[in-house]
Amino acid sequence: MADIDTPTRAGRPSFGSNMRSRSYLQEHQQYRPPQQDGHQGIDSIVEGIQNVKLDAPKTIQPYSGVPSPKSPPKIIDSGLNHTLSHTNCQPAPGLRSDRLIATLIYKTKAPRATITDYPPDSSPSPALTAKSRELPPNLAPVRTLSNFPLEPPPPDPEPLDHLYGSYISPLCLTSFLHLIASLPTRQGSETLISSHRCLDNPTHPAIVELTVSPTPDPTYLTLEDLRKHELIYRFEREWNVDVILQADTVLRRYPQLVVFDMDSTLIEQEVIDLIAASIGVEDKVSAITARAMNGELDFSSSFKERVKLLKGVEADIFTKLRTVITPTKGVKELIRGLKRMGVKTAVFSGGFIPLTQWLADHLGLDYAFANTIASDPATNLLTGEVVGTIVNAERKRDLMLEIAEKEKVPLEQVIAVGDGANDLLMMKAAGLGVAWNAKPLVQMEAEARLNGDSLLDLLHIFGLTAEEVQTLIR
Repeated sequence: MADIDTPTRAGRPSFGSNMRSRSYLQEHQQYRPPQQDGHQGIDSIVEGIQNVKLDAPKTIQPYSGVPSPKSPPKIIDSGLNHTLSHTNCQPAPGLRSDRLIATLIYKTKAPRATITDYPPDSSPSPALTAKSRELPPNLAPVRTLSNFPLEPPPPDPEPLDHLYGSYISPLCLTSFLHLIASLPTRQGSETLISSHRCLDNPTHPAIVELTVSPTPDPTYLTLEDLRKHELIYRFEREWNVDVILQADTVLRRYPQLVVFDMDSTLIEQEVIDLIAASIGVEDKVSAITARAMNGELDFSSSFKERVKLLKGVEADIFTKLRTVITPTKGVKELIRGLKRMGVKTAVFSGGFIPLTQWLADHLGLDYAFANTIASDPATNLLTGEVVGTIVNAERKRDLMLEIAEKEKVPLEQVIAVGDGANDLLMMKAAGLGVAWNAKPLVQMEAEARLNGDSLLDLLHIFGLTAEEVQTLIR
């Protein structure tokens, strides 16, 4: 009888030390989150070191600062390149500085010109244009119908300051640097390097001075052409700023002679219009004045024509007008600051000497020149005739040159400020011509434009901060 194999009974299972359950919750949880980046949980770490014998901790010696085999130096490459020289430093022997200064001034008070500001015809006469005295967008002033653009102007650029802040924003500076970088430079020049200074509020600056190097290639684009470049004009429209470009020389920071026009520059009014208003011929005189300031009429002949309309006005009208004259905002402080800097000042007016001399004495100007109108001693009335040489555009330029020669001031350190076409000659002859809230033709031709509400901004063109300006005008 064959042996019948009886099945052996399996032994009772038991857990070894390495198979012991960790916890009921851990064994029965339905979902175990995966460990991120290969990191183990605290339970796994504890279980893993239960049977591990740990070595005694090593004695840690304090680092003495001297590298040794036990404490070798750890070198980390930061990726930064530190040099002792910078583009703003003194150039190497045999080289010259090649820097451009761009002063960006946000027009906090100046209204934006819109597409509806175009004149209804080709005449740039203010009698037919909108109230804004800025350049119409994308349209240079024209004098004849034959010069009028045959194609409609392109759309006005998007006002980016409305999107990124009503100040000189970081994106505004980036946009300007991108503009400059797009212009060709000299062959072999390095990449564009820039630095900037906030001249007023460092948080939300309205005035920023940018220094860029290298400058655009002058054989391709001179500084004079760059100031009138379409890209600069469009940038000003987009960001609602004035851009003043100057070569970075020591002379730009130290002017020695500043000359001003009077009407609509040092004062807010046109004196001849005020006189005309007293006898009821204001409309006729104002129309002629406006066309002359825009360069549509010869100044000398138009001035004689206007003076004839003043016949019969009482000769003491100039004394009465002293209470009416309103100096432009910031003028008193500006003259005070210039005098503390040792700068000579002068006013050349196409108006009349009684009021011009009074204003010069009131503000503390060093020189004053204007026209003289004859009066009848018997009746004490103006005769409507001009006495002596008319202070026109040529006369203003000649007077500026005479004063500069008398004071031994180089023309590079002469600043001319005006708003009308009869100021252009002296502005072009000066080291820097500044158009102050000027007529369109003057805005196009001037080297610098200021369209703010305070003439004190002129000091920022010299690189002065708001703190330094306050020190000067105390």
